[in-house]
Amino acid sequence: MTTAAPGGGCIAFTSFRDHITQIYVMNADGSGQARLTDKSASESGPAWSPDGARIAFSSDRDGRFDIYLMNADGSDPTRLSNAEVGSSGISWSPDGTKIAFSGIFVMNADGSELTRLTDGLHRDLSPSWSPDGTRIVFQSDRDAHDDPPSWDGNWEIYVMNADGSELTRLTDSERGDTGSGHRRRTEATR
Repeated sequence: MTTAAPGGGCIAFTSFRDHITQIYVMNADGSGQARLTDKSASESGPAWSPDGARIAFSSDRDGRFDIYLMNADGSDPTRLSNAEVGSSGISWSPDGTKIAFSGIFVMNADGSELTRLTDGLHRDLSPSWSPDGTRIVFQSDRDAHDDPPSWDGNWEIYVMNADGSELTRLTDSERGDTGSGHRRRTEATR
C-alpha cells in the first residue's frame, strides 16, 4: 500500500522485508527513504491524517491485528483499538476526528467510541469518507450468495451515512467482476 501525505511532499508505503511487512516513508522524489516501524511484527496500511502530522496503521505487534497511530516520523506508536477488529482499509474523516477501517468500524482518532457500522458474515472493505464527512463508501460481498462468501463473489460498492444508516448499493456487477465497482467507488468519493 502506498499513500501520499496531504500536500504531496511525502509518501508512506508498506514493504515486505526480513519476512515481515513494515512501514516506510520517503520524499515524493524518492529520496530520504526511512523505516518508521521497527518491530518483529507485520505492520501495514498506512493512512496519513488530514494535517499530515500522524499516520494510522495496522499491526499485530501485540499478538493480533489492531489499529495503531504514530507521529509522521514514526515516534510514539499507540494502539487505538483493542478488540482484533480488523487490519486494513484505514481512512481518516476529512476533519481528522474519526478513523474508519475495514469491518466497517469507526472510532474517534484517539481510539474512543469504537463502533461497528455493518455486520454479518460478508466482508466490508476499503472504506472512504465523502469530502464533507457525512458518508462512507466501501466495497462488500454482502450480496454474494455463497455461505460463506467466496473472494470471487459478487463484489459491489455501497454508500451509507457516517452513522451507518441509509445503506445503499451503488453498483450491480457480474459475479467475480470488481472492475466496475472500483470505478464507481472512485466516482462516489469525488
